[in-house]
Amino acid sequence: MAVNLQTSDSTRVAAQNVSALKQVFRNIHPESCPRSFNFHMHTIHSDGKLKPEEAIEQAIAIGLKGLAITDHHTVSGYLKASHWLENWKQKHGDDTHNQTPHLWTGVEINAYLLGTEVHILGYGFNPEHPCLAGYLLGHGSMDEDVDAVHVIAAIHQAGGVAVLAHPARYRRSPAELIPEAAKLGIDGVETYYAYDNPRPWRPSPKQTHLVQQLSTFYGLFNTCGTDTHGLSLLQRL
Repeated sequence: MAVNLQTSDSTRVAAQNVSALKQVFRNIHPESCPRSFNFHMHTIHSDGKLKPEEAIEQAIAIGLKGLAITDHHTVSGYLKASHWLENWKQKHGDDTHNQTPHLWTGVEINAYLLGTEVHILGYGFNPEHPCLAGYLLGHGSMDEDVDAVHVIAAIHQAGGVAVLAHPARYRRSPAELIPEAAKLGIDGVETYYAYDNPRPWRPSPKQTHLVQQLSTFYGLFNTCGTDTHGLSLLQRL
């Protein structure tokens, strides 16, 4: 879905503010998601059910402080959401700035790590950087660039932060994948994730404990997200 929406310089700077993002990641805890931060969600621009503007409307209603739309292999949903949020801020004036969530650029990219297909989340990157162009075509690639080392490097070259999504959902264990990802330069792991889709949302205790231990050992950031594919940012499905 091709989208060509212009955003202001201030919006672009905010969306790519990696320093602010890293500060948030340093302070993420089990209760951060889903009502303060949410760094994993999908819209109709990949395999979700929410329109981008609906996602932002919900983020505002929930009171999110920060979020990223992480559609698979595309930033078109982010661009629409960013444009909608910018118009919303202009309409409501400066007195609403404390209610306005911080929207960072985001994407989810398929990659191979230790011969296993994994998903790598990118945040705070320049979506127009040429090194990411091949990963933002709306579908995955089958060539050598899909190796995790290349995906991580591309996100970094575009100024962003790379995170291993839901590390306990793959054929290989977090104890195998996280050390290898750390060796390749990954910045963080999605530590707080609801693997069994509970209601209300909560991080899965067993997986969280293991991933948190590994992230601490390897000096990685912790992130959280609901991985929304449905109509609510508060649930995965």
